[in-house]
Amino acid sequence: MPIPASEIYARTFQSHRGALMDLYAQLPDEQGGFSAWEGGMSFIGLADHLAGSSQMFSGMIAGQAPARPAPGSGSTTLQEARDRLAATTESAAEVMRALTPEDLARRVPAFGGREMPVSALLDALIAHEAHHKGQVWLMARMVGVKPPMFVRMG
Repeated sequence: MPIPASEIYARTFQSHRGALMDLYAQLPDEQGGFSAWEGGMSFIGLADHLAGSSQMFSGMIAGQAPARPAPGSGSTTLQEARDRLAATTESAAEVMRALTPEDLARRVPAFGGREMPVSALLDALIAHEAHHKGQVWLMARMVGVKPPMFVRMG
């Protein structure tokens, strides 16, 4: 029996997010505010951005307009950012697993007033996750932390 596309999306997302959380577990707490360049997102900022993005995409799948997190709602510690990543990982994966083939084809409000199929939105979420995860991998090396494998297998 073939694996449903919704399950493949959830597993792919979790393989990226799981590896990201593995790396965040290795980061020293005092490095939470580190950013690779002036004005760049810090480790805390990137974790909050990815956690918020997965929540925003889940809302979009439910038909809500894209909404950014409220200003000042960010994590104040690296541990708080880690906890947000963990919480949003499970909730996003649950949303993905619940999708039917009809849901994946359904068009929803997206960025810039456009509409797109839920499947394309999930592809964008996973690509976005991988893009920022690459930034975290580079930043980790800059502070002396050797990242784990880029995706969590199994």
